[in-house]
Amino acid sequence: MAESNRRGVPDATVGRLPGYLQALTTVAEQGHTSISSEEIAALAGVRSAQVRKDLSHLGSYGVRGVGYDVSRLVEQVSAELGLSQDWPVVIVGMGNLGRALASYEGLATRGFHVVALADNDPDVVGSHVEGMPVQPLAQLRTGGPVSVGVITTPPEAAQEVADVLVELGVHSVLSFAPVVLQVPPDVDVRRVDLATELQILTFHQHQREVAVSGTPVEGVS
Repeated sequence: MAESNRRGVPDATVGRLPGYLQALTTVAEQGHTSISSEEIAALAGVRSAQVRKDLSHLGSYGVRGVGYDVSRLVEQVSAELGLSQDWPVVIVGMGNLGRALASYEGLATRGFHVVALADNDPDVVGSHVEGMPVQPLAQLRTGGPVSVGVITTPPEAAQEVADVLVELGVHSVLSFAPVVLQVPPDVDVRRVDLATELQILTFHQHQREVAVSGTPVEGVS
């Protein structure tokens, strides 16, 4: 059974809400005022029954023959994701990935505002990315509270970065470093490991190849 957050919405549902919001935003920009669960499902890559179940957790139910009101549903999903306000973000690690994230316009359009950049490399500190100076990690200043910390450093530096973010009062961390971080219980960490995602893809590719060839999978009778 999927775990639920404090509002009673299953975590698996929360994981699908951004996809629904992207689909709804697309059709809204196209001028559509209503949308069916089947249309949302096609755009988000899930089953229509799953869409209806997920949206019911938000108290939203489509009208038979009419579907969902697009603008209303955008408001509901945005509110559930906490996107009715701007969330200050600090990015630590100004390698290629960190610079790409700092330059990504999609953050601002989705409710995230980058307020500070940091790195430990003296050759990088003092440079500017999108007009914002890269600060030394040990002297990181954000000008106010930070909601989300993003770690794009090598794994050996990630724990030090996490410790600094915790000291700054950050309670939500997105880490691209392939390492388990030790943080207090009230700090949420989401880890994005590209190698792991690729391995999952190759697992499914391998299963398809086995199915086509008829070769038994080792250990399965």
